[in-house]
Amino acid sequence: MSTTHRNAPEPPPVGGILWSIAGDIRSVLALPAATALQVAHPGVGAGVDQHSAFRTDPWGRGERSLRSVQLWMYGGRDDAAEEGRRLRKVHETIRGTDAHGRPYRALDPALYAWVHATAFPAYLQAQRHLGRRPFTGAEERQLYAELLRVGRVLGIEDRDMPPTVEEFWPYYRRVLREELEATAVVRELVTVDRSLPPPDRGPWPVRLALRAAWPVLVSPFARLRAFLTVGLMPPDAREAIGLPWTAARERRLRRFGLAVRVVVPLLPERWRYLPVAREARRAARHKGPSPAAQRAGDG
Repeated sequence: MSTTHRNAPEPPPVGGILWSIAGDIRSVLALPAATALQVAHPGVGAGVDQHSAFRTDPWGRGERSLRSVQLWMYGGRDDAAEEGRRLRKVHETIRGTDAHGRPYRALDPALYAWVHATAFPAYLQAQRHLGRRPFTGAEERQLYAELLRVGRVLGIEDRDMPPTVEEFWPYYRRVLREELEATAVVRELVTVDRSLPPPDRGPWPVRLALRAAWPVLVSPFARLRAFLTVGLMPPDAREAIGLPWTAARERRLRRFGLAVRVVVPLLPERWRYLPVAREARRAARHKGPSPAAQRAGDG
């Protein structure tokens, strides 16, 4: 075993909670809400506003982000660590001034930790609406412990993250109360009239079909994206940022979630899981996974 491998932080375990949920296609539905929660922090929002390609290359950026997340979770010790180092290097030069004239730096420990910390409430909210059932208290603690391991993969120091679930919630509520706002990027993410180019990823016949149909599809797609961005955000975060939500929308979200909960577990694995996750799960089965790993796809 190489010195680099021995020193690399351990990614989440095979058969753990993240092994089950992070590569499931339902994670794609929850991603816009998690992103909006991240960029509601003025420093993070300014970095994305000033340095990201989310306007000029939204599909490419989304694909790269998803692949990066999948490598942290499913890439194994070396690939996860390499992706963590690559991500930090990419963010080294991201700095500037936010909308309030305050300097920010992407690798500032508080900002970098917040971006990662949002995964916990985002996963809980997605599970409530899109999963088979909400997590139990023990599962929430396990999920948080696994996310702490991902934080180490990303180079986040233990001192910059609350060490337990019980300590996470006061930290989270303080950030909601004192720091979050409807930044320019948040407003763009929830608008329904933002210009969006047709998808340019996937098999070419699919791309051609989408390009032809995009004038008809773009408006309902934008409405669905905005609906899920706000609806799958934790209610306390939604309120803190000032995003409107109604009882009628909540009922629509519950109906949508019911359909997802029924349909997705029936899909074959090749459709249900994203590529990196799918390959990792196949490799784990060939190595003889633990009973927990065999249960990981139950949903």
